[in-house]
Amino acid sequence: MKPVSVVTRRLAGAVGIDITEDHLAVAETDRSGLLVEIRRIGLNLYGKSEEQAKAAIGDACQEIVRACTEAGKPLVIERLNLRKRRAELEAVDPVRARARSSFAYAKTIAMLKAASFRAGVEGIEVDPAYTSVIGAVNHARRHGIGSHQGAAYAVARRGLGLSERPSVREAVVPTRNGRLTLTFAPLPARNRTKHVWSFWAGVRKRLKAAHARSGGNRLSPAPLSPKARALGATRTLPAKLRHANRRQRCSADVLDDLPW
Repeated sequence: MKPVSVVTRRLAGAVGIDITEDHLAVAETDRSGLLVEIRRIGLNLYGKSEEQAKAAIGDACQEIVRACTEAGKPLVIERLNLRKRRAELEAVDPVRARARSSFAYAKTIAMLKAASFRAGVEGIEVDPAYTSVIGAVNHARRHGIGSHQGAAYAVARRGLGLSERPSVREAVVPTRNGRLTLTFAPLPARNRTKHVWSFWAGVRKRLKAAHARSGGNRLSPAPLSPKARALGATRTLPAKLRHANRRQRCSADVLDDLPW
């Protein structure tokens, strides 16, 4: 295709995207990196054929690119590296890790790039490292948004080259069975020359540990022993028969003939 003149500029701000299993989180910023608008575009592909999934993804990508064109802002997406992304997610949630490496994730990235090129929207690819952690700690509670919208906001700010240092002294991050409160002390002078990602690496370790304690990585129950399996033993369930609590008003012989 012939090159299309670019209709967006970074001085106006940016639009960041975070791709999840069932929706696309969109965050728009101004030139200073302040949050302007957030959006959630549903992308439920469960039970759909490959062609139906392509059509749904294409419609969502067209909606996002149309918003970028109207605002005159470039589109910022994460650089596609499914193997590395899956390795990062496996320690937190194996289900999300499998979903991220599926057809939908790769197809969404490809369609976003194609739609941006045709519309003259500048596409900026950034490293996805720690965007979810930064979004959950720096932006989610502060702006009253979800963790995925916070990740999209972090992606947009990274595309503009803005600071990623912790903006709060105390953060409350939701876990599977509760919340985790993180307190950040000012960085000592000897560590201020290090890259800020070294700080977020430590925060992610704390989040992983909290997630494991809350049951996120709980192992499956041990299988039955060979002796128990030979006896046909099963785990006891608290369920009862449907009519177990019904008061008996006739003889046992009559009950045997009733259809249950």
